[in-house]
Amino acid sequence: MIKIIIDDKIPYIRGAFEGVAEVVYLPGSKTTPEIARDADAIVTRTRTICNEKLLAGSSVKFIATATIGFDHIDTDYCEANDIRWTNAPGCNSKSVEQYIASTIIVLAEKNDWNLNEKTIAVVGVGNVGSKVARICEIFGMKVLRNDPPRERAEGSGQFVSIQQVMEEADIITLHVPLNMKGEDATFHLGNKSFLSALKKKPVLINSCRGEVIETNAVKAALKSGQLSGFVCDCWENEPDIDLELLALTDIATPHIAGYSKDGKATGTLMSVQAISDFFRLGLNDWSPSGVELPLNPVFGIDGAGLTEQQILSKAILHTYDIRNDDRDFRANVALFEQLRGDYPTRREFPAFTINVKNIAEKTLDKLKQIEFKI
Repeated sequence: MIKIIIDDKIPYIRGAFEGVAEVVYLPGSKTTPEIARDADAIVTRTRTICNEKLLAGSSVKFIATATIGFDHIDTDYCEANDIRWTNAPGCNSKSVEQYIASTIIVLAEKNDWNLNEKTIAVVGVGNVGSKVARICEIFGMKVLRNDPPRERAEGSGQFVSIQQVMEEADIITLHVPLNMKGEDATFHLGNKSFLSALKKKPVLINSCRGEVIETNAVKAALKSGQLSGFVCDCWENEPDIDLELLALTDIATPHIAGYSKDGKATGTLMSVQAISDFFRLGLNDWSPSGVELPLNPVFGIDGAGLTEQQILSKAILHTYDIRNDDRDFRANVALFEQLRGDYPTRREFPAFTINVKNIAEKTLDKLKQIEFKI
């Protein structure tokens, strides 16, 4: 029977391997070389650093991270030592879509924006960015898609250059992986050179990786007015974040954009199935159970006297109001990790049903496109 080490913060996974594997549940930070030595597999999150220090001399053959990001895995070392690994691409993409949707709605209310007059640039149009682009188009925004790897593979038809982004965007939202080097390096993409070239003094949103932005450059751009605002979920050096940047930030959250219960359940499912496939455990029909329901899954909206944007705002903020996370984070900055570990139930749009009244068919169609039940 194989032995699997599982980060005990991975939701809905308990019992998944019952009867087919020996399982050890540990906090990610407690997975040591001694513990990993006789393990066959590790199921982890981003807080377990899977590198030579942890893996050398172990019997680990497979690592599954229940997250989109995998920069906590030394993939070069794994591949050189015949250790297979997998991540969970797209598992929380709709959660981040919801996070960005709430962000845009809150910014629009704060700044009295008409969203169909705004241009947003989505930098990185993969699993997450493509959903963000779609919901922004539902809002009526002009969407610029920037993704050099996809543009090289698919042609330039739907993509724009980073120069066009810098010239035309009112909002820039980053959804790129963290690449340290090469043609598509994204480390410190948001640096002084990039920020000083922005023409419209946009709002910048970072919900991908902290190191994609250069902290000092963003602070300088906010102080000089080169950026008109900044929304940050992912920070350099987290959890020891820059408090001056926090003070300058319009909306600040502790790396929870992808923390819907739906996204967590999907990431767990993908990890369990990957290990099952690799070790032939026969768990391909397993699925997470016990996913919590939202507090008020059925609610009503009377559209009388409301604009379409106001109706969409009511619907989205009922499911998730990002201002609550911003408030809780600012009040407890030192509890960065605890806020993530104890994050409250958040469910994505398809978990909600709206009882509608006095809402035009065109707007109803948009609510359905967002995946509300009507």
